[in-house]
Parts: sequence; structure tokens; C-alpha cells
Amino acid sequence: MIRYALRCEFDHEFEAWFSNSTAFDDQKAKALIECPHCGSLHVDKAIMAPMVRTSETAEARQGDAAKAMREALHKMRKHVEQNFDYVGDSFAKEARDMHDGVAPERAIYGEASREEIRELVEDGVPITPLPAAPDKPAPKSKALN
Repeated sequence: MIRYALRCEFDHEFEAWFSNSTAFDDQKAKALIECPHCGSLHVDKAIMAPMVRTSETAEARQGDAAKAMREALHKMRKHVEQNFDYVGDSFAKEARDMHDGVAPERAIYGEASREEIRELVEDGVPITPLPAAPDKPAPKSKALN
């Protein structure tokens, strides 16, 4: 993949990704590239400084990104654990009961099997997976409502 800085005839600048260096020319010739700001089909490459990464800086960035991701996941889990009611294996039943108006709405989290999660999603019950903490494997899928 290659990213190009682009500019339309009205000087709107934007970026787009292409599968290779000739893909831009092919798509431009077929009038498939459109300015997202004004819809103009007269789009050209803009001057752009190349991004050069050494393996050292790429590895450092990946390490920093992974660390930031782990910290964000830990914060999210801590927030859920402190502010949501843990319902354990009853998650699917509790979420469905709230959705159907049988039980009062509240923030919950717990465990559910893949089949239970699939059924909840198919039935339109609003749930969100709760990612496992990177340093703790989750035995079952966790979700929150």
C-alpha cells in the first residue's frame, strides 16, 4: 500500500491509499478518484515528503503503541469493574431481560459463550465485547451492556 497526498483543481488537499504506485494513474484515467470536499474529478498528486523509518524507530513506535494500548485496556477494564455490575455467567440472560424490558436498565458485565453472544447480536441486543487484559487470558468471552 502507498499513501499519496492529493489536491483537486480547487486546491482542496486530502490523502488516499493505493495498492501500488500505478494504481493512482489507473484510477485517475478511469475518473475513479474524487475530491471528498467538492467532488471534483480533476485530482493530482501533491508534493509530499516521504516518511522514512529505520527499523529502530519503527520498533520503538510499535513498543510505545503496544504499551499505550495495554494501558488503555487496563483503564477501561478498571472503569468497567468499578462502575458496572458483575453478573457472571448470567450475562446473556440479564442483557436480554433488560433489552426486553423485563429487568431495569443498568450497566453490567460478565461472561457469555460465543453462541450466546451471536444470539444477542442477531436479536439486536446492544452489547460490546470487553477485551481481555493483555497479561491475563480470559477463559470465556466477556461482554458489557
